[in-house]
Amino acid sequence: MILVGMLDSPYVRRVAVSMKLMGLPFEHRSISVFRTYEQFRSINPVVKAPTLVCDDGAVLMDSTLILEHLESICPPARRLMPVEVGTRREALRRIGLAMAGCEKCVQIVYERDNRPADKQYMPWLERVVQQANAAFAALEAEIGQAKPWLAGERIGAADVALACAWRFAQLVNSREVEAARYPALVAWAARAEALPEFSSTPPE
Repeated sequence: MILVGMLDSPYVRRVAVSMKLMGLPFEHRSISVFRTYEQFRSINPVVKAPTLVCDDGAVLMDSTLILEHLESICPPARRLMPVEVGTRREALRRIGLAMAGCEKCVQIVYERDNRPADKQYMPWLERVVQQANAAFAALEAEIGQAKPWLAGERIGAADVALACAWRFAQLVNSREVEAARYPALVAWAARAEALPEFSSTPPE
């Protein structure tokens, strides 16, 4: 399988780290949706990262949908999503919070860095910053329950989603999402980033 996209995307990194944890071999092609648009377009005309090219050539996109497919083909013992209904719902809830925080951080970048200053709409930017912090605050409130991971002894899909979202927030939005407000999350994320699957997959 071929994973296409830059690791500075938290969505690409989420898939790459997950594939390593699942024990699924893959080739990573670090192709930008901005700088190498046409090259990306030749692989996926929609130009969406991450893109996964399956062994038979089928092209998948969207990190959540890619991971749903990967869960179905990896060895059961290596799956990252819980099977039991209640535990799975809890993982989905936390993934939703992490991905919401991540999405709002992306919106902050686009509004702050990609739009001309005279075209920026500050009420919208303030709202998005508030939404990002609301997501991380909700996770900060319960991260102390991790033992040592959110679902127990073994790292899972919610952990990967949160760790990738948090690292991205601190790389691009550290002024808007201040680490000092989230001490438990900072300590927990440091544990995740020390794992070989994370440390061997750094944001570019």
